[in-house]
Amino acid sequence: MLQSTLLFAPAGDLAISLIAGLFGLLFGSFLNVVIHRLPIMMQRESDNYVAEESGKPHPHTERYNLMVPRSACPHCQHQITAMENIPVVSWLALRGKCSNCKAPISARYPAVELLTGALSALVIWRFGSGYAGLAALFFLYSLIAMTFIDADTQLLPDDLTYPLIWAGLLININGTYVPLQDAVIGAAAGYLALWSVYWLFKLATGKEGMGYGDFKLLAALGAWMGWTMLPAIILLSSVVGAVVGICLIVFAKRGRNNPIPFGPYLAAAGLIAMLYGGPLLGLTMSLSH
Repeated sequence: MLQSTLLFAPAGDLAISLIAGLFGLLFGSFLNVVIHRLPIMMQRESDNYVAEESGKPHPHTERYNLMVPRSACPHCQHQITAMENIPVVSWLALRGKCSNCKAPISARYPAVELLTGALSALVIWRFGSGYAGLAALFFLYSLIAMTFIDADTQLLPDDLTYPLIWAGLLININGTYVPLQDAVIGAAAGYLALWSVYWLFKLATGKEGMGYGDFKLLAALGAWMGWTMLPAIILLSSVVGAVVGICLIVFAKRGRNNPIPFGPYLAAAGLIAMLYGGPLLGLTMSLSH
């Protein structure tokens, strides 16, 4: 009976939310692997394709994926042991340094783990641990991975955006978050909205203002939350992006011509819309009037 209660706990259940937070810490460690390795996997695949088309041998023949090889220090190649891979705790115990060569380990690793844990608890608190809550965790983890990959590489991988679009449509077959019709229109409208902005900006300036990955990410957000939420998501992401961009220019002395990825702001706005869509939609409607 207890097991059944935990599996299908309602929203606002503290115990299951804390369990989700602990799971999020563990999954955050895996997300760090995805964030680091997926762009490398994409580059290796591209290099091999170019070499094959040119009639040359593949430059990358050894196995490299999310599981192989084992994680190692990039400086001395010391393989990370299980005790050195405990989320947050190991980083603190090692004082942010490799146990072998004492090279610094980025604080972003525990930051991603803590962020994933905290947001996992919040998602389950909001939706419970049933079908909607578990789907929302998949949504959350996809957004976290895309946020940091885009921040690092200015890429939103198709391996993440396409599954998120299809998952949003499938999850709404029975109207889990929005009616299926709203989800389908949301996916199409999300893509076309930024696609239109892209071409208008390019025709006016001759420059590319954003990448195709942004179109696909907004399409995914539309598939999950329907077309009515898109204006609120675009408005919120644009405001946050503008504020952050101005701060980078003023305080970090970042040049105006340096590109700033838009994906992280779309992802943040999408998560806020997922968690607090009702109040956000009401605020957008009030501003439009």
